[in-house]
Amino acid sequence: MIRVHVAPFLWRLVFLLSPWLASNAFAEDTTSRIPLTIQSVSSDLAYDEHNRLAQHHLLYDATSESCQVMASNFRQVINKEKDVADRFRVEGVEGHALDRVFGPYPKSSESSCRAACVERGTERAYAGFVMPNAVYDSQSTRDTFSTWFDQRCRQIEVCILSYHSKENALDVYWKRYDGTLSLHKSLQYGERYTQCFHSFLGHHFVAKDAVTGEIVGDLTVEYITVKAWGEAPPSSTRQENHDFVKEIEDTLKYEWSRHKRISRTFSPLGFKKGRLPLDVFASIGAFYYNNAKSVVREEWDNKGVFVNWWETDVMFVQIPWNLKMIYQERLKTMVEEWAGEPVEQTVMYGLRMYTEGARLLTHVDRHSTHAVSLIVNVAQGNLTEPWPVEVQDHANRMHEVIMEPGDVVYYESAKCLHARNRPMRGPNAYYVNLFTHYRPVGDPEWFKKPNPEGTPEPVLGDLPVTEECKLVRKGLTGTGPDGHSLGYVEGVECDNPRLGPYISPTLFQANGPEDMIEWWRSTGEGYEGPLLAGSTSSTSSDEL
Repeated sequence: MIRVHVAPFLWRLVFLLSPWLASNAFAEDTTSRIPLTIQSVSSDLAYDEHNRLAQHHLLYDATSESCQVMASNFRQVINKEKDVADRFRVEGVEGHALDRVFGPYPKSSESSCRAACVERGTERAYAGFVMPNAVYDSQSTRDTFSTWFDQRCRQIEVCILSYHSKENALDVYWKRYDGTLSLHKSLQYGERYTQCFHSFLGHHFVAKDAVTGEIVGDLTVEYITVKAWGEAPPSSTRQENHDFVKEIEDTLKYEWSRHKRISRTFSPLGFKKGRLPLDVFASIGAFYYNNAKSVVREEWDNKGVFVNWWETDVMFVQIPWNLKMIYQERLKTMVEEWAGEPVEQTVMYGLRMYTEGARLLTHVDRHSTHAVSLIVNVAQGNLTEPWPVEVQDHANRMHEVIMEPGDVVYYESAKCLHARNRPMRGPNAYYVNLFTHYRPVGDPEWFKKPNPEGTPEPVLGDLPVTEECKLVRKGLTGTGPDGHSLGYVEGVECDNPRLGPYISPTLFQANGPEDMIEWWRSTGEGYEGPLLAGSTSSTSSDEL
Protein backbone atom coordinates (compact mmCIF):
# COMPACT_ATOMS: atom_id res chain seq x y z
CA MET A 1 0.00 0.00 0.00
CA ILE A 2 1.31 3.42 -0.94
CA ARG A 3 0.81 5.97 1.78
CA VAL A 4 1.71 9.60 2.43
CA HIS A 5 2.15 10.37 6.14
CA VAL A 6 2.28 14.17 6.23
CA ALA A 7 -1.43 14.92 6.02
CA PRO A 8 -2.59 12.39 8.68
CA PHE A 9 -0.03 13.87 11.08
CA LEU A 10 -1.37 17.37 10.50
CA TRP A 11 -4.96 16.22 10.95
CA ARG A 12 -4.15 14.56 14.28
CA LEU A 13 -2.41 17.74 15.43
CA VAL A 14 -5.51 19.75 14.56
CA PHE A 15 -7.71 17.44 16.58
CA LEU A 16 -5.44 17.59 19.60
CA LEU A 17 -5.86 21.37 19.47
CA SER A 18 -9.59 21.30 18.66
CA PRO A 19 -10.83 22.06 22.22
CA TRP A 20 -8.61 25.14 22.38
CA LEU A 21 -9.57 26.18 18.84
CA ALA A 22 -13.27 25.80 19.60
CA SER A 23 -13.19 27.87 22.81
CA ASN A 24 -11.06 30.68 21.39
CA ALA A 25 -12.03 30.92 17.72
CA PHE A 26 -15.75 30.88 18.42
CA ALA A 27 -15.36 33.47 21.19
CA GLU A 28 -13.60 35.81 18.78
CA ASP A 29 -15.50 35.41 15.52
CA THR A 30 -17.76 32.43 15.04
CA THR A 31 -19.38 33.36 11.74
CA SER A 32 -16.11 33.88 9.89
CA ARG A 33 -15.11 30.27 10.58
CA ILE A 34 -18.34 28.56 9.49
CA PRO A 35 -18.25 27.39 5.84
CA LEU A 36 -21.32 27.94 3.68
CA THR A 37 -24.04 25.30 3.93
CA ILE A 38 -26.31 23.69 1.36
CA GLN A 39 -30.03 22.97 1.58
CA SER A 40 -30.41 20.57 -1.36
CA VAL A 41 -27.95 17.91 -2.48
CA SER A 42 -29.64 17.74 -5.89
CA SER A 43 -29.58 21.50 -6.53
CA ASP A 44 -26.62 22.94 -4.64
CA LEU A 45 -23.75 20.66 -5.67
CA ALA A 46 -21.85 20.71 -8.97
CA TYR A 47 -22.79 18.09 -11.57
CA ASP A 48 -21.31 17.25 -14.97
CA GLU A 49 -23.10 17.14 -18.32
CA HIS A 50 -24.48 13.68 -17.48
CA ASN A 51 -25.97 14.80 -14.15
CA ARG A 52 -23.23 13.09 -12.18
CA LEU A 53 -21.32 14.63 -9.30
CA ALA A 54 -18.28 16.40 -10.71
CA GLN A 55 -16.19 16.08 -7.51
CA HIS A 56 -15.93 14.10 -4.32
CA HIS A 57 -17.66 15.79 -1.39
CA LEU A 58 -17.19 15.71 2.36
CA LEU A 59 -20.58 16.66 3.77
CA TYR A 60 -21.05 17.39 7.46
CA ASP A 61 -23.89 18.23 9.83
CA ALA A 62 -23.99 22.04 9.78
CA THR A 63 -26.37 22.12 12.77
CA SER A 64 -23.59 20.77 15.02
CA GLU A 65 -21.15 23.30 16.53
CA SER A 66 -18.46 20.63 16.86
CA CYS A 67 -18.87 19.88 13.14
CA GLN A 68 -18.54 23.56 12.28
CA VAL A 69 -15.19 23.77 14.06
CA MET A 70 -14.05 20.48 12.55
CA ALA A 71 -14.93 21.60 9.02
CA SER A 72 -13.19 24.95 9.34
CA ASN A 73 -10.01 23.41 10.70
CA PHE A 74 -10.10 20.57 8.22
CA ARG A 75 -10.37 22.94 5.28
CA GLN A 76 -7.23 24.71 6.43
CA VAL A 77 -5.36 21.40 6.56
CA ILE A 78 -6.46 19.96 3.20
CA ASN A 79 -5.74 23.25 1.46
CA LYS A 80 -2.09 22.53 2.18
CA GLU A 81 -2.28 19.24 0.26
CA LYS A 82 -3.13 19.78 -3.40
CA ASP A 83 -4.15 16.17 -4.19
CA VAL A 84 -6.97 16.38 -1.66
CA ALA A 85 -7.93 20.04 -2.10
CA ASP A 86 -8.34 19.61 -5.87
CA ARG A 87 -10.65 16.61 -5.49
CA PHE A 88 -12.78 17.23 -2.39
CA ARG A 89 -15.34 19.90 -1.59
CA VAL A 90 -16.15 20.36 2.11
CA GLU A 91 -19.74 21.51 2.64
CA GLY A 92 -22.21 21.66 5.51
CA VAL A 93 -25.74 20.32 5.07
CA GLU A 94 -28.96 21.35 6.75
CA GLY A 95 -32.67 21.12 6.03
CA HIS A 96 -33.60 18.71 3.25
CA ALA A 97 -29.95 17.93 2.51
CA LEU A 98 -29.34 17.00 6.15
CA ASP A 99 -32.31 14.64 6.11
CA ARG A 100 -31.16 12.94 2.91
CA VAL A 101 -27.56 12.38 3.96
CA PHE A 102 -27.95 11.61 7.66
CA GLY A 103 -31.60 10.55 7.95
CA PRO A 104 -30.69 6.84 8.22
CA TYR A 105 -27.86 7.67 10.68
CA PRO A 106 -29.21 9.54 13.73
CA LYS A 107 -26.73 11.15 16.13
CA SER A 108 -25.30 8.82 18.74
CA SER A 109 -25.42 11.77 21.16
CA GLU A 110 -26.33 15.45 21.07
CA SER A 111 -22.66 16.45 21.00
CA SER A 112 -21.65 14.15 18.16
CA CYS A 113 -20.45 15.36 14.78
CA ARG A 114 -21.56 13.47 11.68
CA ALA A 115 -19.81 13.56 8.31
CA ALA A 116 -20.08 11.55 5.09
CA CYS A 117 -18.07 11.06 1.93
CA VAL A 118 -20.07 11.27 -1.31
CA GLU A 119 -18.45 9.82 -4.44
CA ARG A 120 -17.70 11.65 -7.62
CA GLY A 121 -19.81 10.15 -10.42
CA THR A 122 -22.92 9.64 -8.28
CA GLU A 123 -26.13 10.27 -10.20
CA ARG A 124 -27.95 13.47 -9.21
CA ALA A 125 -31.13 11.59 -8.25
CA TYR A 126 -29.20 9.41 -5.78
CA ALA A 127 -26.46 11.76 -4.55
CA GLY A 128 -26.47 11.99 -0.78
CA PHE A 129 -27.71 8.44 -0.19
CA VAL A 130 -24.55 7.20 1.49
CA MET A 131 -23.38 3.68 2.38
CA PRO A 132 -22.77 3.09 6.13
CA ASN A 133 -19.02 2.58 5.60
CA ALA A 134 -18.79 6.17 4.31
CA VAL A 135 -20.41 7.80 7.38
CA TYR A 136 -18.56 9.20 10.41
CA ASP A 137 -19.98 9.84 13.90
CA SER A 138 -17.52 11.33 16.37
CA GLN A 139 -19.11 9.55 19.34
CA SER A 140 -19.55 6.07 17.86
CA THR A 141 -16.69 5.74 15.35
CA ARG A 142 -13.56 4.42 17.01
CA ASP A 143 -11.15 6.22 14.70
CA THR A 144 -10.34 9.90 14.90
CA PHE A 145 -11.83 11.96 12.11
CA SER A 146 -8.45 12.25 10.40
CA THR A 147 -7.95 8.48 10.38
CA TRP A 148 -11.51 7.90 9.18
CA PHE A 149 -11.16 10.38 6.34
CA ASP A 150 -7.80 8.96 5.37
CA GLN A 151 -9.11 5.39 5.21
CA ARG A 152 -12.72 5.83 4.08
CA CYS A 153 -12.61 8.81 1.73
CA ARG A 154 -9.11 9.52 0.50
CA GLN A 155 -7.93 5.92 0.29
CA ILE A 156 -9.15 4.32 -2.93
CA GLU A 157 -9.29 0.71 -4.12
CA VAL A 158 -7.62 0.12 -7.48
CA CYS A 159 -7.49 -2.98 -9.71
CA ILE A 160 -5.09 -3.21 -12.66
CA LEU A 161 -4.65 -5.83 -15.39
CA SER A 162 -2.73 -6.28 -18.60
CA TYR A 163 -3.77 -7.13 -22.13
CA HIS A 164 -0.56 -5.58 -23.43
CA SER A 165 1.51 -8.65 -24.31
CA LYS A 166 1.30 -12.38 -23.71
CA GLU A 167 5.10 -12.59 -23.87
CA ASN A 168 6.20 -9.57 -21.83
CA ALA A 169 5.07 -8.66 -18.35
CA LEU A 170 3.83 -5.14 -17.67
CA ASP A 171 5.67 -3.32 -14.89
CA VAL A 172 3.60 -0.69 -13.10
CA TYR A 173 5.47 2.05 -11.26
CA TRP A 174 4.28 4.53 -8.66
CA LYS A 175 5.38 8.02 -9.56
CA ARG A 176 6.64 9.77 -6.44
CA TYR A 177 6.07 13.47 -5.84
CA ASP A 178 9.66 14.21 -6.84
CA GLY A 179 9.03 12.53 -10.23
CA THR A 180 11.04 9.36 -9.59
CA LEU A 181 9.47 5.94 -10.27
CA SER A 182 9.16 3.06 -7.82
CA LEU A 183 8.20 -0.43 -9.06
CA HIS A 184 4.80 -1.27 -7.58
CA LYS A 185 3.31 -4.29 -9.43
CA SER A 186 4.31 -6.63 -12.23
CA LEU A 187 1.37 -7.89 -14.32
CA GLN A 188 1.08 -11.02 -16.42
CA TYR A 189 -1.40 -11.22 -19.31
CA GLY A 190 -5.14 -11.63 -18.78
CA GLU A 191 -7.97 -11.26 -16.31
CA ARG A 192 -6.80 -14.06 -14.01
CA TYR A 193 -3.70 -12.02 -13.13
CA THR A 194 -5.60 -8.91 -12.08
CA GLN A 195 -4.05 -7.25 -9.03
CA CYS A 196 -6.02 -5.08 -6.61
CA PHE A 197 -4.58 -2.77 -3.97
CA HIS A 198 -5.29 0.42 -2.04
CA SER A 199 -3.92 3.75 -3.15
CA PHE A 200 -4.87 7.39 -2.56
CA LEU A 201 -6.61 10.05 -4.62
CA GLY A 202 -4.12 11.82 -6.85
CA HIS A 203 -1.51 9.07 -6.88
CA HIS A 204 0.00 8.52 -10.30
CA PHE A 205 1.18 5.27 -11.91
CA VAL A 206 3.14 4.56 -15.09
CA ALA A 207 2.97 1.21 -16.96
CA LYS A 208 6.01 0.00 -18.92
CA ASP A 209 6.78 -3.07 -21.00
CA ALA A 210 9.08 -5.07 -18.71
CA VAL A 211 11.37 -6.08 -21.59
CA THR A 212 11.49 -3.07 -23.90
CA GLY A 213 10.93 -0.35 -21.32
CA GLU A 214 8.28 1.23 -23.59
CA ILE A 215 5.72 3.34 -21.70
CA VAL A 216 2.36 1.69 -22.38
CA GLY A 217 0.16 4.04 -20.40
CA ASP A 218 -0.43 5.74 -17.10
CA LEU A 219 -3.10 6.19 -14.46
CA THR A 220 -4.00 8.95 -12.02
CA VAL A 221 -6.29 7.74 -9.24
CA GLU A 222 -9.48 9.81 -9.26
CA TYR A 223 -12.03 7.30 -7.90
CA ILE A 224 -12.40 3.57 -7.22
CA THR A 225 -10.71 2.33 -10.37
CA VAL A 226 -10.35 -0.70 -12.61
CA LYS A 227 -7.74 -0.13 -15.31
CA ALA A 228 -6.69 -2.45 -18.15
CA TRP A 229 -3.75 -1.66 -20.42
CA GLY A 230 -4.11 -3.12 -23.91
CA GLU A 231 -7.17 -4.58 -25.63
CA ALA A 232 -8.69 -7.93 -24.72
CA PRO A 233 -8.91 -10.00 -27.93
CA PRO A 234 -11.96 -11.91 -29.17
CA SER A 235 -12.18 -15.43 -27.82
CA SER A 236 -9.67 -17.78 -29.43
CA THR A 237 -12.42 -20.37 -29.94
CA ARG A 238 -14.29 -18.13 -32.42
CA GLN A 239 -13.78 -20.45 -35.39
CA GLU A 240 -15.79 -20.39 -38.60
CA ASN A 241 -16.21 -24.17 -38.80
CA HIS A 242 -17.49 -24.58 -35.25
CA ASP A 243 -21.05 -25.99 -35.13
CA PHE A 244 -22.61 -23.61 -32.61
CA VAL A 245 -26.15 -24.79 -33.38
CA LYS A 246 -25.37 -28.35 -32.31
CA GLU A 247 -23.53 -27.15 -29.21
CA ILE A 248 -26.50 -24.99 -28.25
CA GLU A 249 -28.97 -27.83 -28.73
CA ASP A 250 -26.80 -30.19 -26.68
CA THR A 251 -26.42 -27.53 -23.99
CA LEU A 252 -30.16 -26.97 -23.73
CA LYS A 253 -30.78 -30.70 -23.34
CA TYR A 254 -28.19 -30.86 -20.58
CA GLU A 255 -29.56 -27.79 -18.79
CA TRP A 256 -33.05 -29.31 -18.80
CA SER A 257 -31.73 -32.45 -17.13
CA ARG A 258 -29.81 -30.38 -14.54
CA HIS A 259 -32.83 -28.36 -13.48
CA LYS A 260 -34.91 -31.54 -13.09
CA ARG A 261 -32.47 -32.93 -10.51
CA ILE A 262 -33.44 -30.39 -7.84
CA SER A 263 -36.69 -30.60 -5.90
CA ARG A 264 -35.84 -28.14 -3.10
CA THR A 265 -37.64 -24.79 -3.41
CA PHE A 266 -37.58 -21.51 -1.48
CA SER A 267 -40.48 -19.47 -2.84
CA PRO A 268 -43.86 -19.95 -4.54
CA LEU A 269 -42.74 -19.12 -8.10
CA GLY A 270 -38.97 -19.32 -7.85
CA PHE A 271 -38.40 -15.61 -8.44
CA LYS A 272 -39.49 -12.10 -7.42
CA LYS A 273 -38.83 -8.57 -8.65
CA GLY A 274 -37.53 -5.93 -6.24
CA ARG A 275 -35.46 -2.78 -5.91
CA LEU A 276 -31.98 -1.96 -4.62
CA PRO A 277 -31.60 0.20 -1.50
CA LEU A 278 -30.91 3.76 -2.61
CA ASP A 279 -27.44 3.97 -1.04
CA VAL A 280 -26.32 0.73 -2.67
CA PHE A 281 -27.58 1.81 -6.09
CA ALA A 282 -25.89 5.20 -5.69
CA SER A 283 -22.56 3.48 -5.04
CA ILE A 284 -22.82 0.80 -7.75
CA GLY A 285 -24.02 3.37 -10.25
CA ALA A 286 -21.10 5.69 -9.50
CA PHE A 287 -18.61 2.83 -9.80
CA TYR A 288 -19.93 1.86 -13.24
CA TYR A 289 -20.15 5.44 -14.50
CA ASN A 290 -16.58 6.19 -13.45
CA ASN A 291 -15.25 3.00 -15.06
CA ALA A 292 -17.53 2.70 -18.11
CA LYS A 293 -14.65 3.46 -20.46
CA SER A 294 -12.52 0.74 -18.85
CA VAL A 295 -14.65 -2.23 -19.95
CA VAL A 296 -12.85 -5.07 -21.71
CA ARG A 297 -14.07 -8.13 -23.60
CA GLU A 298 -15.14 -10.86 -21.23
CA GLU A 299 -12.99 -13.97 -21.58
CA TRP A 300 -15.12 -16.88 -22.84
CA ASP A 301 -12.55 -19.55 -23.66
CA ASN A 302 -13.96 -22.95 -22.67
CA LYS A 303 -16.98 -21.42 -20.94
CA GLY A 304 -19.65 -22.69 -23.30
CA VAL A 305 -22.32 -20.96 -25.38
CA PHE A 306 -24.50 -19.42 -22.68
CA VAL A 307 -23.79 -15.98 -24.16
CA ASN A 308 -23.47 -15.58 -27.94
CA TRP A 309 -19.94 -14.17 -27.66
CA TRP A 310 -19.09 -15.33 -31.22
CA GLU A 311 -21.74 -13.00 -32.68
CA THR A 312 -21.53 -9.96 -30.40
CA ASP A 313 -19.06 -8.60 -27.87
CA VAL A 314 -19.72 -9.30 -24.20
CA MET A 315 -17.89 -6.72 -22.11
CA PHE A 316 -16.77 -6.81 -18.51
CA VAL A 317 -15.47 -4.60 -15.72
CA GLN A 318 -14.41 -6.19 -12.46
CA ILE A 319 -15.53 -4.88 -9.09
CA PRO A 320 -12.55 -4.51 -6.69
CA TRP A 321 -12.45 -7.17 -3.98
CA ASN A 322 -13.21 -5.11 -0.87
CA LEU A 323 -16.00 -3.21 -2.58
CA LYS A 324 -17.44 -6.50 -3.79
CA MET A 325 -17.56 -7.82 -0.22
CA ILE A 326 -19.38 -4.68 0.95
CA TYR A 327 -22.01 -5.03 -1.77
CA GLN A 328 -22.47 -8.75 -1.28
CA GLU A 329 -22.96 -8.45 2.48
CA ARG A 330 -25.61 -5.76 2.01
CA LEU A 331 -27.44 -7.75 -0.66
CA LYS A 332 -27.32 -10.89 1.49
CA THR A 333 -29.83 -9.44 3.94
CA MET A 334 -32.26 -8.84 1.08
CA VAL A 335 -31.88 -12.40 -0.20
CA GLU A 336 -32.33 -13.87 3.29
CA GLU A 337 -35.60 -12.02 3.71
CA TRP A 338 -36.87 -13.36 0.39
CA ALA A 339 -35.54 -16.92 0.82
CA GLY A 340 -36.79 -17.18 4.40
CA GLU A 341 -33.59 -18.54 5.92
CA PRO A 342 -29.97 -17.54 6.65
CA VAL A 343 -27.65 -17.77 3.64
CA GLU A 344 -23.94 -17.35 3.03
CA GLN A 345 -22.35 -15.54 0.13
CA THR A 346 -20.57 -17.66 -2.47
CA VAL A 347 -20.00 -15.78 -5.73
CA MET A 348 -20.44 -12.26 -7.05
CA TYR A 349 -19.91 -11.81 -10.78
CA GLY A 350 -19.82 -8.68 -12.90
CA LEU A 351 -20.20 -6.10 -14.00
CA ARG A 352 -21.09 -7.72 -17.33
CA MET A 353 -22.09 -5.47 -20.22
CA TYR A 354 -24.21 -7.01 -22.98
CA THR A 355 -24.20 -5.21 -26.32
CA GLU A 356 -26.49 -5.02 -29.35
CA GLY A 357 -27.56 -8.48 -30.51
CA ALA A 358 -26.71 -10.24 -27.25
CA ARG A 359 -28.65 -13.35 -26.24
CA LEU A 360 -28.45 -15.40 -23.05
CA LEU A 361 -29.21 -19.10 -23.47
CA THR A 362 -31.66 -20.86 -21.15
CA HIS A 363 -29.73 -22.46 -18.29
CA VAL A 364 -29.46 -23.07 -14.57
CA ASP A 365 -26.48 -22.26 -12.36
CA ARG A 366 -24.02 -24.27 -10.30
CA HIS A 367 -25.87 -26.44 -7.77
CA SER A 368 -23.52 -26.22 -4.79
CA THR A 369 -23.10 -22.44 -4.73
CA HIS A 370 -26.06 -20.84 -6.53
CA ALA A 371 -29.15 -21.73 -4.48
CA VAL A 372 -30.65 -18.24 -4.32
CA SER A 373 -29.37 -15.33 -6.35
CA LEU A 374 -29.86 -11.75 -7.47
CA ILE A 375 -29.70 -10.09 -10.86
CA VAL A 376 -29.02 -6.38 -10.45
CA ASN A 377 -29.52 -4.07 -13.43
CA VAL A 378 -26.93 -1.32 -13.01
CA ALA A 379 -27.34 0.57 -16.30
CA GLN A 380 -28.87 0.30 -19.77
CA GLY A 381 -29.20 2.52 -22.79
CA ASN A 382 -30.12 2.87 -26.48
CA LEU A 383 -32.55 -0.08 -26.42
CA THR A 384 -35.31 0.19 -29.01
CA GLU A 385 -37.42 -2.40 -27.19
CA PRO A 386 -37.36 -4.01 -23.73
CA TRP A 387 -34.96 -6.89 -23.11
CA PRO A 388 -36.77 -9.03 -20.51
CA VAL A 389 -35.19 -11.66 -18.33
CA GLU A 390 -37.04 -14.94 -18.82
CA VAL A 391 -37.56 -17.06 -15.71
CA GLN A 392 -39.36 -20.40 -15.75
CA ASP A 393 -41.25 -21.09 -12.54
CA HIS A 394 -41.62 -24.39 -10.70
CA ALA A 395 -44.05 -25.65 -13.36
CA ASN A 396 -41.82 -24.36 -16.21
CA ARG A 397 -44.22 -21.54 -17.13
CA MET A 398 -42.23 -18.67 -18.60
CA HIS A 399 -42.32 -15.25 -16.94
CA GLU A 400 -40.79 -12.20 -18.61
CA VAL A 401 -39.53 -9.47 -16.27
CA ILE A 402 -38.56 -6.07 -17.64
CA MET A 403 -35.91 -4.38 -15.50
CA GLU A 404 -34.87 -0.76 -15.11
CA PRO A 405 -31.58 0.44 -13.57
CA GLY A 406 -31.73 -0.23 -9.84
CA ASP A 407 -34.15 -3.15 -10.20
CA VAL A 408 -33.29 -6.59 -8.85
CA VAL A 409 -34.68 -10.03 -9.61
CA TYR A 410 -34.42 -12.66 -6.89
CA TYR A 411 -34.37 -16.15 -8.35
CA GLU A 412 -33.65 -19.77 -7.48
CA SER A 413 -30.84 -19.94 -9.97
CA ALA A 414 -29.83 -23.61 -9.65
CA LYS A 415 -33.40 -24.83 -10.11
CA CYS A 416 -35.32 -22.31 -12.21
CA LEU A 417 -34.32 -22.10 -15.85
CA HIS A 418 -33.58 -18.52 -16.86
CA ALA A 419 -32.44 -16.70 -20.00
CA ARG A 420 -32.70 -13.71 -22.31
CA ASN A 421 -33.32 -15.45 -25.63
CA ARG A 422 -34.55 -12.45 -27.60
CA PRO A 423 -31.62 -10.53 -29.10
CA MET A 424 -31.08 -7.13 -27.51
CA ARG A 425 -32.03 -4.49 -30.07
CA GLY A 426 -30.90 -0.93 -30.62
CA PRO A 427 -27.93 0.84 -32.26
CA ASN A 428 -25.10 0.88 -29.70
CA ALA A 429 -27.41 -0.65 -27.11
CA TYR A 430 -25.90 -1.76 -23.82
CA TYR A 431 -27.19 -3.49 -20.71
CA VAL A 432 -25.07 -3.81 -17.55
CA ASN A 433 -25.79 -6.43 -14.88
CA LEU A 434 -24.32 -7.62 -11.60
CA PHE A 435 -24.94 -11.19 -10.40
CA THR A 436 -24.59 -12.34 -6.81
CA HIS A 437 -25.18 -15.83 -5.41
CA TYR A 438 -25.81 -17.49 -2.04
CA ARG A 439 -26.63 -20.86 -0.47
CA PRO A 440 -28.01 -21.98 2.93
CA VAL A 441 -25.38 -21.42 5.61
CA GLY A 442 -22.80 -24.23 5.78
CA ASP A 443 -24.73 -26.48 3.41
CA PRO A 444 -23.08 -27.08 0.00
CA GLU A 445 -25.41 -30.09 -0.52
CA TRP A 446 -28.63 -28.15 0.14
CA PHE A 447 -30.00 -29.31 -3.23
CA LYS A 448 -30.13 -32.96 -2.10
CA LYS A 449 -32.53 -32.23 0.75
CA PRO A 450 -36.32 -31.85 0.99
CA ASN A 451 -37.98 -28.55 1.78
CA PRO A 452 -37.76 -27.57 5.45
CA GLU A 453 -41.01 -27.19 7.36
CA GLY A 454 -42.58 -23.81 6.67
CA THR A 455 -41.32 -23.47 3.09
CA PRO A 456 -43.97 -21.75 0.92
CA GLU A 457 -45.81 -24.18 -1.33
CA PRO A 458 -44.68 -23.95 -4.96
CA VAL A 459 -47.32 -22.83 -7.44
CA LEU A 460 -47.68 -25.90 -9.64
CA GLY A 461 -51.27 -26.40 -10.85
CA ASP A 462 -52.92 -29.14 -12.84
CA LEU A 463 -53.63 -27.10 -15.97
CA PRO A 464 -51.24 -25.92 -18.68
CA VAL A 465 -50.66 -22.17 -18.76
CA THR A 466 -52.70 -21.85 -21.98
CA GLU A 467 -55.78 -22.95 -20.03
CA GLU A 468 -55.07 -20.92 -16.90
CA CYS A 469 -54.22 -17.65 -18.66
CA LYS A 470 -55.36 -15.67 -21.70
CA LEU A 471 -54.20 -12.68 -23.71
CA VAL A 472 -56.14 -9.45 -23.21
CA ARG A 473 -55.93 -5.88 -24.48
CA LYS A 474 -54.51 -3.86 -21.59
CA GLY A 475 -54.32 -0.37 -23.05
CA LEU A 476 -53.42 1.78 -26.02
CA THR A 477 -49.83 2.07 -27.16
CA GLY A 478 -50.43 5.76 -27.96
CA THR A 479 -51.85 7.95 -30.71
CA GLY A 480 -50.54 9.03 -34.08
CA PRO A 481 -50.25 12.61 -35.35
CA ASP A 482 -53.84 12.48 -36.61
CA GLY A 483 -55.14 11.39 -33.22
CA HIS A 484 -55.92 7.80 -34.20
CA SER A 485 -54.88 4.92 -31.97
CA LEU A 486 -51.65 3.20 -32.86
CA GLY A 487 -52.78 -0.10 -31.38
CA TYR A 488 -53.17 -2.02 -28.16
CA VAL A 489 -50.76 -3.52 -25.67
CA GLU A 490 -51.36 -7.21 -25.16
CA GLY A 491 -51.27 -8.40 -21.58
CA VAL A 492 -52.06 -11.58 -19.72
CA GLU A 493 -54.82 -12.38 -17.26
CA CYS A 494 -54.72 -15.61 -15.28
CA ASP A 495 -57.39 -17.38 -13.25
CA ASN A 496 -54.82 -18.07 -10.53
CA PRO A 497 -53.62 -14.77 -9.01
CA ARG A 498 -50.60 -16.55 -7.50
CA LEU A 499 -49.04 -16.66 -10.97
CA GLY A 500 -48.29 -12.95 -10.60
CA PRO A 501 -47.97 -10.18 -13.21
CA TYR A 502 -45.10 -11.45 -15.36
CA ILE A 503 -46.49 -14.46 -17.27
CA SER A 504 -45.11 -14.28 -20.82
CA PRO A 505 -47.62 -13.10 -23.44
CA THR A 506 -46.42 -16.03 -25.54
CA LEU A 507 -47.91 -18.37 -22.88
CA PHE A 508 -44.83 -20.52 -23.28
CA GLN A 509 -44.43 -23.51 -20.97
CA ALA A 510 -41.68 -26.09 -21.48
CA ASN A 511 -42.45 -29.80 -21.24
CA GLY A 512 -39.01 -30.93 -22.30
CA PRO A 513 -35.72 -29.85 -23.88
CA GLU A 514 -37.17 -29.82 -27.39
CA ASP A 515 -39.48 -27.03 -26.31
CA MET A 516 -36.49 -25.02 -25.12
CA ILE A 517 -34.69 -25.60 -28.41
CA GLU A 518 -37.75 -24.47 -30.36
CA TRP A 519 -38.05 -21.36 -28.16
CA TRP A 520 -34.41 -20.49 -28.84
CA ARG A 521 -34.98 -20.89 -32.59
CA SER A 522 -38.22 -18.89 -32.61
CA THR A 523 -36.70 -15.89 -30.83
CA GLY A 524 -33.62 -15.65 -33.06
CA GLU A 525 -32.86 -13.30 -35.91
CA GLY A 526 -34.52 -14.21 -39.20
CA TYR A 527 -37.34 -16.26 -37.68
CA GLU A 528 -40.56 -15.47 -39.59
CA GLY A 529 -43.12 -17.64 -37.85
CA PRO A 530 -45.22 -16.69 -34.81
CA LEU A 531 -43.72 -16.85 -31.34
CA LEU A 532 -44.80 -19.88 -29.40
CA ALA A 533 -48.07 -20.06 -27.52
CA GLY A 534 -47.67 -22.86 -25.04
CA SER A 535 -45.81 -26.09 -25.42
CA THR A 536 -44.54 -27.09 -28.86
CA SER A 537 -43.69 -30.67 -28.08
CA SER A 538 -45.73 -33.55 -26.76
CA THR A 539 -42.65 -35.46 -25.65
CA SER A 540 -41.26 -35.09 -22.18
CA SER A 541 -37.65 -35.86 -21.36
CA ASP A 542 -37.27 -35.68 -17.59
CA GLU A 543 -34.24 -37.94 -17.53
CA LEU A 544 -31.48 -37.49 -20.09
